[in-house]
Amino acid sequence: MIKARRIGHAVFETKDPDRLANHYTEVVGLVVAAKERDRIYLASNLGHLAVELQRGSSVGCRKLSFEIAHDTDIADVEKALAKHGIRGERTNDSAPGISSALKFSDPKGTEIELFTAWKSLSDDQAAKGIAIIKLGHVAFFTPDLAKTMEFYSGVLGFKVSDWIGDYFVFMRCNPDHHTVNFLKGDKPHMHHIAYELANFEHMKKACDILAREKIELSWGPVRHGPGHNISIYYRESDDQIVELFTELDRMPDEELGYFEPRPWHRDNPQRPKVWEPGPTANIWGMPPSPDFQRRP
Repeated sequence: MIKARRIGHAVFETKDPDRLANHYTEVVGLVVAAKERDRIYLASNLGHLAVELQRGSSVGCRKLSFEIAHDTDIADVEKALAKHGIRGERTNDSAPGISSALKFSDPKGTEIELFTAWKSLSDDQAAKGIAIIKLGHVAFFTPDLAKTMEFYSGVLGFKVSDWIGDYFVFMRCNPDHHTVNFLKGDKPHMHHIAYELANFEHMKKACDILAREKIELSWGPVRHGPGHNISIYYRESDDQIVELFTELDRMPDEELGYFEPRPWHRDNPQRPKVWEPGPTANIWGMPPSPDFQRRP
């Protein structure tokens, strides 16, 4: 089985890459790693490529990349994909710092790219704004939740961390509680993209920066039940939802099968489970605003 180890970067189509890049550099705190005529590559201050913006006629997340073990033979990955009826295409220099990759599509049409090695893009630029730690996860609506979940578990080696009812699944590929989320929806599109902050003090700073930029929160601060992360949500300049979070649950030992114990857990030990929909799916915080719940 292929085993994704870490989310790499997300690729967004946007009508105005420069405007969106300005938001990501001045507010979120990513730095420009490279720029082409119709593409802008943005990295965290630690040198991890996080976002690629490409000019297009519409708006949305078009691709996700995932790192796999450095000693993986790409030919073996191609054979594993073929067993599932998936044809992978090898690419070279698809993004700065990634010399080779294998790309294909998931069941909902998002392009997936697997890579085995990368180079840091850090050039000692001083990050502005919030200065996020890393890209944490991406959540999507999908018309066929079961098929999408089975693809990520059966093909890419993800594990189910939690459910909310039968319509919202959280999946992990490393100790972090979730790297991808999937919700039932009429059409495939991104629900939100999430970036990790260092701690609650960092979140307070983020709230102050968003207020200074006159960006209203759509939801939060709230402590969720699944993952137990403290989160805030807002809409960026393309009207896509961004989550900023901290204190996400981690499962350091898969054989133990429970998340690292924390004071705010109500189950001890906290194991993957199905959460009841509604207010009980959050530990504390106000309910989401109408702005958060509206769909494109």
